[in-house]
Amino acid sequence: MRDWQQVAKEHLEESIRVKQATIASCIPALMEAVDLVVEAFQNGNKLLICGNGGSAADSQHLAAEFISTLSQAFHRKALPAIALTTDSSTLTARANDYGFDEVFSRQVEAFGKPGDILISISTSGGSKNCVAAIKAAKELGVLNIVLVGGTGGVMADLADVALIVPSSKTMHVQESHLALYHILCYVVERKLNPEMAAKELADSK
Repeated sequence: MRDWQQVAKEHLEESIRVKQATIASCIPALMEAVDLVVEAFQNGNKLLICGNGGSAADSQHLAAEFISTLSQAFHRKALPAIALTTDSSTLTARANDYGFDEVFSRQVEAFGKPGDILISISTSGGSKNCVAAIKAAKELGVLNIVLVGGTGGVMADLADVALIVPSSKTMHVQESHLALYHILCYVVERKLNPEMAAKELADSK
């Protein structure tokens, strides 16, 4: 019988290793993404977010953090972010009539405006519907940020900013994606609200 405690230990150790590698590989790109998102919000633009499976859940999670707030202790205004993974009627209508590859690109066409940002999340970097969405965004003047894994895939090649987690194991890529987009939201909301951020810092000392 397998030692399940050892399995758990090894999983967490590998997750830590991937996150440590992510520190080295993703922080500069993460700060680029922060600056793009801050500028978009300052100019009255919005985020569109997409992904499949666990990355669909991450899309909704990230949109919720921007609309609500990352922490109840930081009371800032709502920020406009739309998860393209939540409207079941739109998703199933487009998938049924035209194929699943268009479920996100069609929504980008509907909602995307120049200066908006599409954040596409994929552990492989090759999700066909995300690739189609990125291409649609580029045609509209919508900037592209991707959170991917492995070598980055086609999505990284097409993106304006690519956060590439250096692992090919889906679970560990997703675990690092979660940390990255939490940091993205944390820094963005504080750069948009510098006086509140300064008070928060002073109160913590």
